[in-house]
Amino acid sequence: MPGQNALMLGEFQRTLDDRYRLSVPSELCDVLCAESVECILAKERPGCLSLWSAPVWQAKLDAGVALIEQKVRAGKLEGRIGQVQLLGRLLSTRHRPVQLAGRGRLLIPEGFREFLGVEPGAEVLVIGAAVCAEIWKPSAWIAYLERRMPKFRRLFDRLSE
Repeated sequence: MPGQNALMLGEFQRTLDDRYRLSVPSELCDVLCAESVECILAKERPGCLSLWSAPVWQAKLDAGVALIEQKVRAGKLEGRIGQVQLLGRLLSTRHRPVQLAGRGRLLIPEGFREFLGVEPGAEVLVIGAAVCAEIWKPSAWIAYLERRMPKFRRLFDRLSE
C-alpha cells in the first residue's frame, strides 16, 4: 500500500449515481485511506471539491487554527475582527468528515452537491492533485486548465529544481 507521502496523480471520469455517489479510483483510495477510512471533503472553488486523508487534513487545520488563536490572544488581529469572523464562517461550512464505503464509494453530502453543481447521472472528473484528490464539474475543470496550463512548465521546473 502506498505511503502517506505518495503523490496522488491521474484523471478519471466517473458518473454520479442517483444518490450522489461516485467511486473514487483505487489508485487514489490507496493513498487517501492508508491511515484511516475517514476522509475530509472540502469545498475548494465553485465546481470543485477536494478529498483529503483525515489525519493529513486535521494536522494542517490544527496547526493553522492554533496559530490564529495565538494571534488573537496576543492582540495581533485587533482591527481585523471582520476577517476573523469570515474565517470562522468559512471554516464552519467548508469541510466535513466522510467515509469511503466499499470499493471507494463516496456519498457527496447536501451542501456540497450544490457547490459542485452537478446533478445525478452527470459526469464528474476525479483528479489526483498530488496531496489530495479533487472532484470537478467537467466545465469548471476545463476552465481551470485553460487558465493554468500555460504556466505548467515554469511551475514544474521551479518545484523540481
